[in-house]
Amino acid sequence: MARRYLSGEARPGVSFSPALAAEIRAELPRVADDVVRAIIEGVPSYADAFSGPMGETIRTAVQVALGGFVSLASGRRGVDLSTPTATAVEGAYQLGRGEARSGRTTDAILAAYRIGARLSWRELSTVAVRHGIDGTALVEFAELVFAFIDELSAASVAGHADELADTGRVRQQRLERLADHLLAGAPSETLTEAAERADWPTPTTLTAVLVPRAQVRPVLGGLPAETIAVDRPELDDLALLLVPDVHERRRGVVQQATRGRGCTLGPPKPWRSCRVSYDRALRALALGLTGDTDDHLVPLLLAADPELVDDLRARVLAPLADLRPATVEKLVETLRAWLLHHGRREEVAAALFVHPQTVRYRMGQLRDRFGDRLEDPDTVLALTLALARS
Repeated sequence: MARRYLSGEARPGVSFSPALAAEIRAELPRVADDVVRAIIEGVPSYADAFSGPMGETIRTAVQVALGGFVSLASGRRGVDLSTPTATAVEGAYQLGRGEARSGRTTDAILAAYRIGARLSWRELSTVAVRHGIDGTALVEFAELVFAFIDELSAASVAGHADELADTGRVRQQRLERLADHLLAGAPSETLTEAAERADWPTPTTLTAVLVPRAQVRPVLGGLPAETIAVDRPELDDLALLLVPDVHERRRGVVQQATRGRGCTLGPPKPWRSCRVSYDRALRALALGLTGDTDDHLVPLLLAADPELVDDLRARVLAPLADLRPATVEKLVETLRAWLLHHGRREEVAAALFVHPQTVRYRMGQLRDRFGDRLEDPDTVLALTLALARS
């Protein structure tokens, strides 16, 4: 429903005689034709639209609006524009909504109103002067004409804005439903239908990005336009962004947009499987890791089944089980460094801040306990995995 756009104060009035009102009404079809032609010439974006059925609709609308104006001007002086023109205002409001649906801007609407107002005033004032209207009344006539046009143009602008807002809300709701389906692992047919309903072009991949709510707007500014932003109840003070097609070389786009903002990036995955990306980002968040999860693959892997890693650790370190805890700690620390530095004693000593002879002594103890198993590839792999969290 259109709203009232003027304050409702009394406007200058001018009383048309029945003869003048009748002549102006007779001119309205011609004026409407002239207005449509002038708009087509003056606003290129209307050229095609007005040449078809819409042109006739606009001609009729112009006649109705001007006819309503003539009715006002034929009534009492000091007429209040806000209530008597409610029908015309509603029509202008719906026109604005229609223009938004057609993809035209308010600049085009306002340009059309300016052209229509100028031409209408020229034609109507010519008729009024021919009927001997005096100078004072002519000025009041002009003010009434342009106040009337101002109200109609304001109504159209409001209709345009409301349509965009409503359309945006509806599309956001559909995108949120699509995100729910994606994260729930819905069937492919359901996902395709939801994407079509949201008018969302399906990408090759989606990357899940967890973003602090205060950072959502600046982050979105650096991401593709079709990024889906949704709130998830499990995220508390974070929002989820599903970013299309930032894989391979284009991953730098999302890395740049999120750098220094406390975000967590999942891996790019086929768009129907983006739950994998979201889950990995959540696991990283639970471990206190931020940034790109690709930089944290080892801790994420080891954290995937902590009990399994604990069991592996207990099994491979069984040869040390009867030693004192303090001794075990030193030997495990040395063994880990030895594995990471491929047995290079000087590097192991530097990493542990001990003398190379200390490394030699401790490794002697370890060899006594493990024997030839320290040369066995399977044992070395198991020890490397088990000690990776140390």
